Amino acid sequence: MNILINKQNSDFYIGLSLALVSTIFIGSSFIIKKIGLQRLTHRGSLRAGAGGFGYLKEWIWWLGLITMGIGELANFGAYALAPATLVSPLGALSILITSVLASKCLNEKLNILGKLGCILCILGSTIIVIHSPREESISDVASLLERLRSSSFIFYSLVVISLSVLIAFHLGPLYGEQNVVVYLLLCASIGSLTVILCKGLGLALKESIDWPFYVFFVLMCCCLLVQMNYLNKSLDLFNTNIVTPVYYVFFTSFVIIASSIVFNEWHGLKTEDILGNLCGFTIIIIAIFMLNVFKDLDVSMGSLFRQKASKYHGYQNV
Repeated sequence: MNILINKQNSDFYIGLSLALVSTIFIGSSFIIKKIGLQRLTHRGSLRAGAGGFGYLKEWIWWLGLITMGIGELANFGAYALAPATLVSPLGALSILITSVLASKCLNEKLNILGKLGCILCILGSTIIVIHSPREESISDVASLLERLRSSSFIFYSLVVISLSVLIAFHLGPLYGEQNVVVYLLLCASIGSLTVILCKGLGLALKESIDWPFYVFFVLMCCCLLVQMNYLNKSLDLFNTNIVTPVYYVFFTSFVIIASSIVFNEWHGLKTEDILGNLCGFTIIIIAIFMLNVFKDLDVSMGSLFRQKASKYHGYQNV
C-alpha cells in the first residue's frame, strides 16, 4: 500500500513539474508565432485570419510551432501522470509568460493592474495545486473505453462537434473577424476532447501499443490540427493579450466539464478542497479580467503617487 501511495505521489509531482515546463514553452510560442504572422502581414501576404496559409513559409512561425510542440509534449506527459483538473488550470501561467513577453517583444502594454493580474494568476494556480486531487480515477485503457461509451460523454461529444461545425461553416465567416470568442470557443471545445485523447494515449503507452493507441493518436492529431488552424486565425485577428486569456478560460472550463464526465476526478475530494479549486479558478479568472479589460489604461505606480500628491497639495491650498 505504501509503495502504491509513493508511486501516486511521484507521478503527481512529475506531472506537476511537466505542467510548469509546458507553460513556459507554450506561453513563449504564442509570441513567436505572433511575430511570424506580423512579418507575413508586413510583406502583404494573405492573412491567416482571411483564410491564408502563407505562414507555412515563415520560419519564425515554424519556430513558434516547434516551441509549442515541445510544450504540448510536456503537457502530454503531465496529463498522463497528473489529474486533468490540476494540469489545465495551471495553463494560466502561460498567460502570465505571454503577457510579460508581449510587453517586451511586441510592445503591448502591461500596466500596474496587469502586473497585479499576473501575481493573482500565480496565487490562484498555487491554491489549485494545494487543493487538487492527487489520485487518478482511471488506471487502464479498458476502464477509459467504458467511460467513453457512456451516454453522458457521447452527448457531450455530439454537442462539441455540432458547435464546432456550426462555428466553422456559419458563425465563423459571419462573426469571426469581429468577436474574439467565436474561433476560440471552437478551439477550446475541441481542446477538451484533445485532453481526453491525451489521457487515453498515455494509458495505452503504459500498457501496450495496440489498436486503442493508434485510434487515440489519430484522433488527437486531428483535434490538434483543428485547434492550430483556428488559433492562428484568432492570433492574426486579435491582440495576443486578448487571445491567450480568453482561450484559457474557455479551454479550462471545457476541460473541467469533460474531465468530470469521463474521469470524475473530483470524486472523493473533501468539501474544502472542492471550494479551494473553485476559489483558485475564480481568482485566475479575475486576474485574466484585470490583464485585459484594463490593459489600455495608462496606469502606473508613478501616476498613482502623482495623483495622491496633487490631492494633498489641493487640500493645502484650501
